[in-house]
Amino acid sequence: MRAQYDEQLNEMHQLLLTMGAYIENAIDMAVKALIEQDRELAEKTIQYDDEIDNLEKEIERVCLNLLLRQQPVASDLRHVSTILKMITDMERIGDHAEDISEITILLADAVYIKRLEHIPQMAETAKKMVTDAIDAFVKKDLDLARAVIAADDRVDELFSDVKDELIALIRENAENGEQALDLLMIAKYFERIGDHAVNIAEWVIFSMTGQHKKAKIL
Repeated sequence: MRAQYDEQLNEMHQLLLTMGAYIENAIDMAVKALIEQDRELAEKTIQYDDEIDNLEKEIERVCLNLLLRQQPVASDLRHVSTILKMITDMERIGDHAEDISEITILLADAVYIKRLEHIPQMAETAKKMVTDAIDAFVKKDLDLARAVIAADDRVDELFSDVKDELIALIRENAENGEQALDLLMIAKYFERIGDHAVNIAEWVIFSMTGQHKKAKIL
């Protein structure tokens, strides 16, 4: 019985790593399409989200099958529950990459009102947070999970920088307003990706300690 459980658990881990690679690629494609105003790549990123959604459903299937058939003990149940929580946030990250790409398509033929500097930095920081959060789960690395949570401050700082710069551009010329709002929305999506990475890290901590900011169960 335990051998079968371990086999299914390994399958979940492999699917989780695959999903993690997909969302990392989605972030990369989204920011590259934005910087280069590449409509075709933005459209590819939107289509890519279907693969992420399919992986979420497959992981859910394996998790629920394990819960129903194996009846895991408390520590194992916490582990499986963590994966179910993680993939919800991971799927939302894929959605945000899609959201960014949809705005990128609208901006594909426009001249940017400013050089994109802080938004790519936000993307890179947020992507690293996502990667580290998933690695922390696989490696059972509590310190790495906590480092992900701490890194969110940098994403928030960059978002504030973007917001301040765009507000200044609107004050200089009201005609900058529409594009400024689009760029601000893109920055907000990257900020939300960082928030989802924090959520994942908090569930990783829960999987190892049984403690969560909003719950102390299992």
